[in-house]
Amino acid sequence: MATVILLRHARSTANGAGVLAGRTPGVGLHEVGAGQATELVARLADVPLVGVVTSPLQRCQDTLRPLLGDRDVEPIIEPRLAEVDYGAWTGRSLTDLAKDDLWSVVQQHPSAAVFPEGEGLAQVQTRAVEAIREHDRRITAEHGADAVWLACSHGDVIKAILADALCTHLDGFQRIVVDPASLSVVRYTALRPFVIRVNDNNGDLSALLPAERADKKVGEETDAVIGGSTGP
Repeated sequence: MATVILLRHARSTANGAGVLAGRTPGVGLHEVGAGQATELVARLADVPLVGVVTSPLQRCQDTLRPLLGDRDVEPIIEPRLAEVDYGAWTGRSLTDLAKDDLWSVVQQHPSAAVFPEGEGLAQVQTRAVEAIREHDRRITAEHGADAVWLACSHGDVIKAILADALCTHLDGFQRIVVDPASLSVVRYTALRPFVIRVNDNNGDLSALLPAERADKKVGEETDAVIGGSTGP
């Protein structure tokens, strides 16, 4: 199967404002985030992306703009990768929300958290994982098992996808850190996903290139490596 790079949008104007932006329209990038978006061009310069799938929200579109300007790739808008629908929590300050009884549920038992007039985190994981796996199958069929593609989404959404790939219960997803503009990498196979990177902020991505995997033997595509090697 193909390899997906999960990109969290760059720092937005809401990230430092102490407000839960959610799906509020018109939330763009902070000046720091604009710089992070520009840096993505160089970070991914050697990675041959065959496809880009993105959340429909502005901060994701803004993050991808410099990268797409450097590539001949038309992005696919995927509503299932949109930010969590926080419902009545949207637009409220995090300080106030921390006083709500639901806050501790989100922190300690997120699989049971359902936002008032919004959706539950379990629903978020279901829709996001479904979208990622569906696009991965499509891209593998169109471009082959060595294809690399990118999906741009939001912190909690990516954490939920990674929790699934790591076979970690959703109640443990708050232990995963996904910074703005960070890259996490998952390679799906017929038997299991391999989590290659989590929250990478400036690492070498050359291992994602097809040439690095050209000498793989039969079975290595789906088998886990024994003895502490670097894996697939």
